[in-house]
Amino acid sequence: MGRRVLLSWSSGKDSAWTLHRLRQDPDVEVVGLLSTVNSTHERVAMHSTRLALARAQARATRLPLHIIPLPWPCSNEVYERAMRQAVDEGVAAGATHVAFGDLFLEEIRDYRIRQLEGSGLEPLFPLWNEPTEPLARRMIDAGLEAVLTCVDPTKLPGSFVGRRFDHALLDALPQGVDPCGENGEFHTCVLAGPMFDHPLRATVGEIVERDGFCFADLVPDSPENGA
Repeated sequence: MGRRVLLSWSSGKDSAWTLHRLRQDPDVEVVGLLSTVNSTHERVAMHSTRLALARAQARATRLPLHIIPLPWPCSNEVYERAMRQAVDEGVAAGATHVAFGDLFLEEIRDYRIRQLEGSGLEPLFPLWNEPTEPLARRMIDAGLEAVLTCVDPTKLPGSFVGRRFDHALLDALPQGVDPCGENGEFHTCVLAGPMFDHPLRATVGEIVERDGFCFADLVPDSPENGA
């Protein structure tokens, strides 16, 4: 029996590339995307992607988007309760696994494994321990297009927010910054790539500093792109 996989969908490059990788496995059927959404501001958690744009991404992947609404602020207890409900619904719908785009942070991987113990869903980490420099460049070479929508200015200059995730950006990253931003240096929103049926078009709008992070608002260019 093949694996029926739900994918944790952040709207960013790592989850998008995970989808591309999963679809290359004939034993895997990706059955849906799971996204945690700040219900107050209708933004994908941490990446700050507009919910409408996340919905447009899901349409481009031909997969249903399952939204996990979270209040703001959100305690860890509330987050875990919402995730348990989403997992239970996934099991009831016939899913067997949840896939994550984590790359090398052991504590996050271990946390996800613990949270799924006894749930009926098994965790998958298709990109685990891939060297991030060649991984980032493979994404770009394959046609993945993304924009940095969130930057932690304590780890990367805030001037990087709103930039395209491309070879020029990788070349410009300061020493010690992970090329995939896995240590929280930056987060992205994907607009195109081999996991999409069609590219999305969006413009970088307002750039703000809030709660210690720099955010770029990615505004869809047309209604079909999520406006």
